[in-house]
Amino acid sequence: MEYDQLAQRIRAFRKLKGFTQQQLADRLGVSVAVLGSLERGTRKPETKLLERIAESLGIGYEELTASGK
Repeated sequence: MEYDQLAQRIRAFRKLKGFTQQQLADRLGVSVAVLGSLERGTRKPETKLLERIAESLGIGYEELTASGK
């Protein structure tokens, strides 16, 4: 998956679930700067962090990382 597509999906799911960047960053134990860079596609996400993002958003890892949807 392209990072820009993943970035858009992270942002879209975060907003859909009603979280601010700060709230999600706090749940993940990362800084807002880290989350922001993931949402802009300027940071390569690690699998473990993507798994934590999906869990925090109440979605499956596959749903978060699915391409072409």
